[in-house]
Amino acid sequence: MKNRNYQNCIEACLACFMACEECVDCCIGSDREKCLCLCLDCAEICQLCARLMARNSSVAEKICALCAEICELCAKECGKHDEERCQKCAEMCRKCADMCRRID
Repeated sequence: MKNRNYQNCIEACLACFMACEECVDCCIGSDREKCLCLCLDCAEICQLCARLMARNSSVAEKICALCAEICELCAKECGKHDEERCQKCAEMCRKCADMCRRID
């Protein structure tokens, strides 16, 4: 198994996880159900991705690829809304997707 330095990607995943959780809080009770659902999914995959990279899992790179896809979907949806937390979430999701794509 490769010993990789995933630190920057781990940090991006954790920042995205936090932004998604904040966006979930913002979207609860609103008419942004798709945003809410994607943020929940994105928060979960980011958290998993960070944990797998932290322990240098042999499947971390595959999960990073999936994480990038989900982050892009979430960024696209959150970016449609004017709420500050939605916009921040979209930005963090794009950054996380970019970092996850750099893992190979």
